[in-house]
Order: sequence, then C-alpha cells, then structure tokens
Amino acid sequence: MILQKPPDKLEVIAFSDEEGVRFQSTFIGSAAIAGILPVSALQITDKSGVTIQDALKKNSIEVTEEHLQQLRYDPKSVWGYVEIHIEQGPVLEWVGFPLGVVKGIAGQTRLKVTMRGSQGHAGTVPMSMRHDPMAAAAEAIVLITFNLLVCTVGEISTWPSASNVIPGQVTFTVDLRAIDDMGREAVVCELSNRLYQICDRRSVSCTIDRKHDANAVICDSELTSKLKSAAYLGLKRMTGSVQDEVPVLMSGAGHDAMALSHLTKVGMLFVRCRGGISHFPEEHVLDDMMFGHLVWQSWHS
Repeated sequence: MILQKPPDKLEVIAFSDEEGVRFQSTFIGSAAIAGILPVSALQITDKSGVTIQDALKKNSIEVTEEHLQQLRYDPKSVWGYVEIHIEQGPVLEWVGFPLGVVKGIAGQTRLKVTMRGSQGHAGTVPMSMRHDPMAAAAEAIVLITFNLLVCTVGEISTWPSASNVIPGQVTFTVDLRAIDDMGREAVVCELSNRLYQICDRRSVSCTIDRKHDANAVICDSELTSKLKSAAYLGLKRMTGSVQDEVPVLMSGAGHDAMALSHLTKVGMLFVRCRGGISHFPEEHVLDDMMFGHLVWQSWHS
C-alpha cells in the first residue's frame, strides 16, 4: 500500500516478480515504481535464454527506457509505504500472536558458483587422479552452511549428469542474508576466498558470479510506532484484551519494501502463517489476515 498524505489518498498495488526466481533479478515491479530498475535489466535472461523484455512482449507489454521513466513515482507525491505480508516463518505462531511489526529487512547477496574439472569414467579413473568438481562443490557447500550468517544453497546442477560419469562441471547457487551489510560483504569475500582454495587443492577451476545484491533496510521509526499502536488497538477490538506487547521482528526474507525504500519511508506488518511454512503448497494463512485489516482500520480511527 502506498500512502499519499494519509488518510486522504491510498493506493493499493500488487507488484510483479518480487521473488526473482525465473530471472534471478528481484523486485522488478517495485523497482520500476521506485525508479531504480535500469534499462539493462530488461536484457536479463532466464535459463532458456528468454529476456525479461521478451517475456513482457509475449504478454503484450512493451517496455522501453521512456516507459520505465513514466512508471517512476515522484518522491514528493508519496508520504510513505506500508506492506502487509505473511511472516514466512514460525515465530508469531510460536509466541501466540496473529501479527507483528517489522523493524528491518536483512540485506541479501546471491551468488552463482561454477566449478569445472575433468569429466571421466566412474570406474576407471583412480580417486587420487581425479579433478572432480562434485567433490569440491560438496566440500564447499558444507563450509557455506556452517557459516555464521544465514546461508542457503538452494539449487545445484551437474554436467553431463550421468550416474557412471565423473562430472565435468557443477553449478550451484548461494543465498546469504544479514542485517549488517558490512558483515555480509566481509563474509562474501571470505567465503569466495575459501571456495577458491578448495578448488585449487582439488585441481578444479572456480567462477563466482554475483547475481543479486540488496542492502539491508531499516523500517521508518515513525511508521513502525504507528503500526505497533494500530496493531495493539486492532487486536484489542478483535479479542477484547491484549496481554503482551505486539512482537517486533526482523525480516530475513526480502520484500518490495526494500525497493520502495529508495522512494519513500517504509513500514511492514507480518501476519502469522501455519507452521511457518512458505514457498511450499502447504503455505497457509487462516483468518489472521482480518487482523491486518483491523490494524488498517485502527490506523485511521
């Protein structure tokens, strides 16, 4: 929701491609509104070689540099941005609250790591003579997941991907998140050096491409305070009493608010989800979205 001189004018927007899974480029819709989507982003390709511009054109949407400039909002016309989102985690359900206020969003770095070695027969090449990128990747992934930051290897592929062949190439992704941008950058640098060392020791090559970077965002203190007060009143209307303070959480997941922070001050409200499950068919929210609606009513009361 974008607020313009509240409560006089509200705009409700559904943004496209927040996740960036297909093109590995997040916040495409919100970045365009915020005026931070470069024209070059239109040429980013998916695994099939289809560009963002091609995909838009297939859906009868012509986008040029001029169109992107027209999409950008004037910062002077926008008072603030509030986003309501499911928590995508288990904390709210665990503490027994239907909603919580977000104080900040962790920064993100996404890497694509490609390790190349010597393809060979699984039965005839001695173990000591192999240049096996799979073994290097396995060692690297264990190292990554034992890092102090929140790190995830979510995708891995091999070539030629046959059970009786030593792979010639292994590619995997790395997702790193932290609220401390300098700390995240230091870990990316350290991990990269460690991966190169692993590959050198195993006589395979290593290429690390940075596919995405987003700095951490701290939510506006005024908006956060207003949301917390409105959440308390909304809960009181629904339940009759509130025993504890409304939880204030950090968000480990990325949100469109990160892009909109380049345009205006931002605030966020989390709604609990069953089991903390997200990015899975069992993702589910019960009637707790009604609490989010009541918070909005309380905001304007």
